[in-house]
Amino acid sequence: MKLFKRENYLKKIRGFYDATDIIKVISGVHRCGKSSLMLTIIDELVEKGISKDNIIYIDLDKRGYRNIKDAEQLDALIEDKTKNIRGVKYLFIDEVQNVNGFEEVLNGFRSEEDYSIFVTGSNSYLLSGELVTKLTGRYIEFEIYTLSFEEYEAMKEFYHKPISNNSLEELSHYILEGGFPRSIQFDNLSDRRTYSQNVIKEIFEKDIRRRIKIRDRDSFEIVKNFIINNYASPMSINNIVDTLRKNGNLISKATVSKYIQALLDAKIIYECSRYDMKSKKSIKGEKKYYLADLSFYYALNTNNQMNYGPCLENIVYIYARSLDYSISIGRIGKLECDFILRDYDMNYAYVQVAYTIMLSKETENREFRPLEKIKDNYPKYVATTDYLLQKRNGIKHINIIEFMKNHEKF
Repeated sequence: MKLFKRENYLKKIRGFYDATDIIKVISGVHRCGKSSLMLTIIDELVEKGISKDNIIYIDLDKRGYRNIKDAEQLDALIEDKTKNIRGVKYLFIDEVQNVNGFEEVLNGFRSEEDYSIFVTGSNSYLLSGELVTKLTGRYIEFEIYTLSFEEYEAMKEFYHKPISNNSLEELSHYILEGGFPRSIQFDNLSDRRTYSQNVIKEIFEKDIRRRIKIRDRDSFEIVKNFIINNYASPMSINNIVDTLRKNGNLISKATVSKYIQALLDAKIIYECSRYDMKSKKSIKGEKKYYLADLSFYYALNTNNQMNYGPCLENIVYIYARSLDYSISIGRIGKLECDFILRDYDMNYAYVQVAYTIMLSKETENREFRPLEKIKDNYPKYVATTDYLLQKRNGIKHINIIEFMKNHEKF
């Protein structure tokens, strides 16, 4: 099957295709498309004239390779596949965490300086302390996310799937169906939900259960479901524990912290800390958690009714992460700025997210006032689904659907 090119990520990696001194680590939530991206890179190498003999692809989850479990076996396998090849060898290893001690093997071949190495794998293992310690400065991580709204529409078009002419209707489909690339291939919503439910189960079995000891699976499910069902809402470990105890679930703070960290390691969720803009300090305690994909929420809930506020907030958060922004939530006195974004050049942008500001002057004021309190000259945005755009005090009112479809930066 012809692969959809995820150009937004390929253009970040292309400059490193021939870098033999740096291991390219492709990370992201399970089933977000890491393996397909790797295969697309292989296609591009062939297109630019690299001999197929110089490209070695090993999927350690497939038959024939599942018995490769230790460093010596992996080393021997790579040596056998590359011993008669001259020039740079392009080595691609999928699910490398299946091998104990893989770090030493990767570092050994990297040090020979004629291997360009790409790896993917389970986040809980691949980006563990061992890899960071043993390969410090010798690898670069490229984090992949599920499909953005722009990619979702482009991939549907690529595979000849129907697309609504109504942007709001298409956005609703995207929210309900999620952005897992494989789910695009299914023709009805129930199949897509079944797929998302099984992705969650697979993450638990492959990425979480192997990594940490979970003695009480029911307790883990309660915490996981609580976080997912309250995404984009301020919460702290203390109020999570208090809420669960009021519902009869006696779980310690240490256990809740452990389970949340497991969800973070598996990249099911991301945490966003709060920042006080007057004191210029991070605020301890309350954070917000955003989902790697909104289908995680809708796969767990039978109610299709959407609360567009948190949905759009989650979409903007993941979109900003995919553009490599650092993100926090801003507090300005009693007011809150949804997102403070910072790019690699230390430039800032401020973003408020709402479904609409057209209902009343009050709704307009609610979104503009926090930004008007910020007295620096960095760009400020109110992001909504409105097509009639308001101008106010130099703040940019944008239609977030069109903004994302055009792959614009804040």
